[in-house]
Amino acid sequence: MQYTRPMIELVYELRRRVHADLKPSIKLSNPELFDELTTHFHATKCPITRALTKELFSLAGDPWTTLLEKNEKHASKQVAKVYRGQASLEDAPDRSDSGQTRQKPVKIYRGQVVR
Repeated sequence: MQYTRPMIELVYELRRRVHADLKPSIKLSNPELFDELTTHFHATKCPITRALTKELFSLAGDPWTTLLEKNEKHASKQVAKVYRGQASLEDAPDRSDSGQTRQKPVKIYRGQVVR
């Protein structure tokens, strides 16, 4: 599998977040990396770790995303974002709104509507 730069950063962040006993198995040279992350995903309760794992699997492609979704009871509405090495949870953009046209925000300058 070819790792992209965002995938590598997510693996590094996941490695920082897991317990010490799992750190030796979470590395890019491990051929069973995604299998290890799948078992850890179902065992952990940390929402940031779960969101980072989902994001990594979505970047990896179709066979891996279905592996997480088949055992998932509810779909998460949050996505993990990594900014300057810090992971945080943000609300996921709603995919149903993408087909609709968005209205421009009304600009007001000194009490007057500007076009």
